[in-house]
Amino acid sequence: MIVVNLDVMLAKRKMTAGELSARIGITQANLSILRSGKAKAIRFSTLEAICRELECQPGDILEYKD
Repeated sequence: MIVVNLDVMLAKRKMTAGELSARIGITQANLSILRSGKAKAIRFSTLEAICRELECQPGDILEYKD
């Protein structure tokens, strides 16, 4: 199972989801789907934009759990 730790990184960076969605150019609804773990896929360009804005690595956001 892939766990999305986006809320953790947002909290660490003291940034709101709305602020992140505006900075990376996706809707708050799509960001919410990703944050909830209900997304079936994520584009590399979106992941890259998130990592750029949050100054983190993909592994900080996505985690594999058995």
